Amino acid sequence: MPVKRLSMRQIKEVLRLKFAAHLSQRQIARSLKLSTGVVAKYLAAAERAGLTSWPLPEEIDEATLARTLWPTSDPPPAATQRLATLDFASIHTELKRKGVTRLLLWEEYAAAHPDGYGYTQFCVLYRDWRSRLKLSMRQTHRAGEKLFVDYCGPTVAVVNVATGEVREAQVFVAVLGASNYTYAEATWTQSLPDWISSHTRAFAFFGGTPQLVIPDNLKSGVTRACRYEPLLNTSYAEMLAHYGTAAMPARPYKPQDKAKVEVGVQVVERWILARLRHHTFFSLFDLNLTIRHLLSRLNERPFKKLSGTRRSQFEAIDRPALSALPLHAYEYAEWKRARVNIDYHVEVAGHYYSVPHSLVKREIEVRLTATAVEFFHHSKRVASHVRSSQRGAHSTQADHMPRAHRAHLEWTPGRFLTWASEIGPQTRDLVRYLLEQKSHPEQGYRSCLGLLGLGKRYGTDRLEAACERALALASPTRRSVLSILRRGLDQLPLPDPATTHPIRTHENVRGSDYYR
Repeated sequence: MPVKRLSMRQIKEVLRLKFAAHLSQRQIARSLKLSTGVVAKYLAAAERAGLTSWPLPEEIDEATLARTLWPTSDPPPAATQRLATLDFASIHTELKRKGVTRLLLWEEYAAAHPDGYGYTQFCVLYRDWRSRLKLSMRQTHRAGEKLFVDYCGPTVAVVNVATGEVREAQVFVAVLGASNYTYAEATWTQSLPDWISSHTRAFAFFGGTPQLVIPDNLKSGVTRACRYEPLLNTSYAEMLAHYGTAAMPARPYKPQDKAKVEVGVQVVERWILARLRHHTFFSLFDLNLTIRHLLSRLNERPFKKLSGTRRSQFEAIDRPALSALPLHAYEYAEWKRARVNIDYHVEVAGHYYSVPHSLVKREIEVRLTATAVEFFHHSKRVASHVRSSQRGAHSTQADHMPRAHRAHLEWTPGRFLTWASEIGPQTRDLVRYLLEQKSHPEQGYRSCLGLLGLGKRYGTDRLEAACERALALASPTRRSVLSILRRGLDQLPLPDPATTHPIRTHENVRGSDYYR
């Protein structure tokens, strides 16, 4: 199986967690689901390149970062190993088969991996793995290290006064590992916007951020639940990065990984929700006001086996160790993937936004906030627009257009008339007629360009004379002017006015005053 390489986004995340969040290599490895050896190799490469601070300089993009970290060779793979990894689960299963021994399995392993472990080490490693099968790790929580988050099972009914409709509110719970200091609030849903908003309010409640957030495998936060490599939702990961922290989701079906919040949820259900069972709430605001009052009493309640309260433990242990909050709260944003259409526009919620024309047919990332739409290609922002709610309309920036399209955009009726006036009044009048005979002036642009271009081939004096003859003959078209110039009729006397016919006008012709 080929070895997967780390993406530049993952490498940047390793550097951020090390130099901004100040996590250890082991914590970084657990958060990003990498081996500590891989993390150590990338950090060593960064130190050799002199990249020991965060954020990285603005001039360093992904390509520059790769050349800086590995100036003479390709980057190392994501999981370099001195020896082949042993699949202990497979070994354990095979040993249950009749006649299969450790020696047989080692011989098969050695045949596939000649430079692998010897038989003795093979047996020691397997025996050590098997001895831990039925054990549960007792977690030790350090100050400011982990925040456990989850939702309560029970919901709270909220009655709409106007309609009588009953809607169930969800209850979000966050518990700090060292002090058990607890935060709780009610939201309408467990969807991504409510999930992220609950986190930002919890961080504000604690007055700081922990090193790690331990969520359950809720779909709002974890796009793909996996015991070994859970994939975080992009918006959720961006929010955590804004606050200088990282997520380490609990393993599926392993409640011991988040025992702290399991107990915290149980405490909130018993000491807060149980006390609300006889109350009727008519708004989410009233419900949260009552929860906040009961939450204060819970955090002030003395421990049974320890001295102090959750609040006193928080003030003494967790608060000094929390990282400072950023200057601005996180602005909720959603991320989507889209493909650029052939007209270099991307559809977002029914509106069309332009991006550089060089990205036509490329897949890009879209970041949406309440006020802006941003587009990214290879983690680099390539376009930004004010968000519009007008469906079917276009937001186009001139610098995103090809040169030919920009030139066409710059043409206006006034510009054509000014250009024609520089040649002469007869040319100006004929150009005005070409613009006025169309229902939209833009439809006459091509004819005007063709007409004015004849001045370069035949000279402006001859063009002016040819336009005068075309107007006198009541045939004011580019084709007539070209015929006059080719046959040299512009150099002959004008025909008798009595033999010519005036230009017909009708209600669709705007007249000469239209462009004044």
